[in-house]
Amino acid sequence: MARILVIDDDALLRGAIRVVLESAGYEVIEAGDGGAGLRLYREQGAELLLVDLFIPEPDGLEVIRTVRAEVPGAKIIAMSGGGSLKLDLLAAAEAFGASLALWKPFVPSVLLAAVGGLLGEGGP
Repeated sequence: MARILVIDDDALLRGAIRVVLESAGYEVIEAGDGGAGLRLYREQGAELLLVDLFIPEPDGLEVIRTVRAEVPGAKIIAMSGGGSLKLDLLAAAEAFGASLALWKPFVPSVLLAAVGGLLGEGGP
């Protein structure tokens, strides 16, 4: 099954995403910041990345831009709760190269449909 890298500084959310993805048969690796996420991606690889936009150095947009520059065909899902900002950050993430964007919080079925769709296993 596909390996998925989850990059989010919220350990509780990373854990919840891990449970959902592993229960669907995916291998999950995780990082709490952009630097660790890029290192893991370069060292271990992943078929898909889930990247929160608001993470410590570098931020999610920069991670997406960097991965897209290094691996043009990378499958990347940007995630954001948006906070109090009214900017469309997920649209910006797609402009930086994200394949898809999800607003947090999302239910497990939405996550699995997005992941499965990008990996060619059905979904949206």
